[in-house]
Amino acid sequence: MSAKFPLSPISQQLCRSSSRFLNTATTPRFCSPVSYPYNLIGSSSHQLRTRHPLISFAGTKGSLLHDLGATGAVLGGAYALVLSFESLTKRNVVSQRLSRKLVHILSGLLFVLSWPIFSASKESRYFAALVPLVNCVRLVVNGLSVSPNSTLIKSVTREGSPEELLKGPLFYVLALLVSAVFFWRDSPIGMISLAMMCGGDGIADIMGRKFGSQKIPYNTSKSLAGSISMFIFGFFVSIGLLYYYSSLGYLQMNWETTFTRVAIISMVATLVESLPITDQLDDNVSVPLATILAAYVSFGY
Repeated sequence: MSAKFPLSPISQQLCRSSSRFLNTATTPRFCSPVSYPYNLIGSSSHQLRTRHPLISFAGTKGSLLHDLGATGAVLGGAYALVLSFESLTKRNVVSQRLSRKLVHILSGLLFVLSWPIFSASKESRYFAALVPLVNCVRLVVNGLSVSPNSTLIKSVTREGSPEELLKGPLFYVLALLVSAVFFWRDSPIGMISLAMMCGGDGIADIMGRKFGSQKIPYNTSKSLAGSISMFIFGFFVSIGLLYYYSSLGYLQMNWETTFTRVAIISMVATLVESLPITDQLDDNVSVPLATILAAYVSFGY
């Protein structure tokens, strides 16, 4: 008589990845449940049943510690990124404006890229969401001048005003929070929305200021160079993120249609960003919102 034990999360991940490349005849042997004689493990079926809650508790505790460690690592990386660019600004290696934009681009993209280091538990998304939540609290505290931090204000604001923290920067971290909690690793929607907000919109500002002599007819504060850059970079960053998560087994993409869908989504986000509505609706709200809606229509999940 034998007992069959389920696959571990790591084995499940390996089997899921291998099934895309190997036929069933060559599927690794660990992809099938493993049988062990009861007499080899010295336990009866009753003893196995009584031990199951303990095994479950150990697994839950392991996931909890794993996710706490991952949260700490990502938070530490986020602080290190901001401090690094602050140091470069002080040494006049990069301008404050460029430093702010590079932080805008890299913070969100590195956050998305860090999601696989969290565990496979259902609660892992909430641990990841703690990273933008902590930054959200920091922005509110400093924006209300309860405890102003000059380094933070210089790093993420245009004019150096504490009140500015409660606008674009706050909307930015809220977009990260929404993407982690509501979409996470198994949906392309959050990934594409952050790709357009961070990679697309961030590059658009840099390129627009450098090569933006020709303005958009219906919005003279935006340039054709900026909009074209947003579409191109937003598209390629989105495809890169989808490929990254597809290669890890989180997404199953039909690449014959994905390129067209992402191109349409990128165009929608670019058009919304070019509209003369920035004074009424911040780009860190309009771009991810438009991208989420367009991606939901395109992908449906």
